[in-house]
Amino acid sequence: MSIPNIISIFRILLIPLFIYTFVTGTGDGRIIYPIIIFIISGISDVLDGYIARTYHMETKLGAVLDPLADKLMLITALICFAVYDYIPYWIVILVALKELFMTGGGIIAYQRGIVNRANAWGKMATFLFHISIVMFLVSKTLAFLLLIVSIVISFSALFTYVRLTLEQKKKMDGPA
Repeated sequence: MSIPNIISIFRILLIPLFIYTFVTGTGDGRIIYPIIIFIISGISDVLDGYIARTYHMETKLGAVLDPLADKLMLITALICFAVYDYIPYWIVILVALKELFMTGGGIIAYQRGIVNRANAWGKMATFLFHISIVMFLVSKTLAFLLLIVSIVISFSALFTYVRLTLEQKKKMDGPA
């Protein structure tokens, strides 16, 4: 197993620790320790991608594990924040539905020979989601606003993926 894949698995294994520290934490500890874990996950996300690209260690498994780890950690964090009233539940539902749609669409596209790599909107949304979660240490209001911006940008990424997929499908189908 490649080092980037091991790092992605490590990120997935951080999720129960994130939940545990969030649920058992009190006072400032309820949010500080989970956010430290979230930061470690974010840094290791950058690290596994860098190693995979730099040392040509990209694998099909990694192409699944890396975004899966991102999505699971993000949804977990949002659920925890909603359960403890930091954010409304509709945010969790909206982001989860969008991620399910993108994942399902990605699987269908892949089965048809269409592969879309991460685009700038998606990378920006992921970055802003991470920053918004960390911002809860500083200001709940600012973090919430940044979270809304992240959601808007993530939907821009979704629309870009849909457009690119349809364009690729049209090319594959040939002239009508």
